[in-house]
Amino acid sequence: MHLSLILAFILPFVVSASFQEQIIIPPMPQTNASPFTSSQPTLADLLTIEPSASIYYSYARETELSSRFSSESVWFTMLVPTNKAVMALAHKPHQGPEPVEPRIGISEQELDESSKRNVERWVSAHIIPSRISLSDIPVSYETLQDGKLVTFSPVSNIMPDSPEWMRVTLEDGVRIIGMKEAQNGVLYLIDGTVVPN
Repeated sequence: MHLSLILAFILPFVVSASFQEQIIIPPMPQTNASPFTSSQPTLADLLTIEPSASIYYSYARETELSSRFSSESVWFTMLVPTNKAVMALAHKPHQGPEPVEPRIGISEQELDESSKRNVERWVSAHIIPSRISLSDIPVSYETLQDGKLVTFSPVSNIMPDSPEWMRVTLEDGVRIIGMKEAQNGVLYLIDGTVVPN
C-alpha cells in the first residue's frame, strides 16, 4: 500500500519531466518519389527464401560474387546444390580437394586464404554467366570458374511433356529438381554438386 501511494505521488512528476524533454521534429516535405518495386524477385531474394539452398548461399555470401545476385545488370544461370547434396560431400567446399602432398605447419592466414580461394572456386563453378537453352542437348556451357564447362545430357524415360529442365542431367547424373525464375537469372536446384577444376 505504501508503494502505491509513493508511485501515485511521484508518477505525475516523472511524466511531466519527460514531456518537457521531448523534441518535436517537423514533418518531412512530400515528394513524388515512390519506392522501387519489381514484379519478380532477384536471385538474392530467391536464395534467401529457399530453405533447401541455405548452405550454398552461406558459402556464396562469403564471395564478392554475391553482390551481383541482386544486380539487374547481370544475368546468371545458377546451379544450386541442395543442403543435402552439400552435406554429402566428402570434402566441404572450403576444404577444397584433398592435397597431393600433406602440408605441415600451415599458418592460420594461409589456411584462411586457401579456404577463401576454395569457396570462390566452388561457388563460381555453379554459376553460368548467361541464359541457357536445354532444348538441344547434349550441350555444354562455361561457368564463372575459368575453364570449367558444365555439360547437360538427356535423361531417358521422361515424359515428353515434362519441362526441359526435368529432361536433363549434368555432371555425372546430377539431376535438376526445381527451377525458379528471377528478374536477373534462373535458379536451378540440383541434387548433387558441380565439381570444380
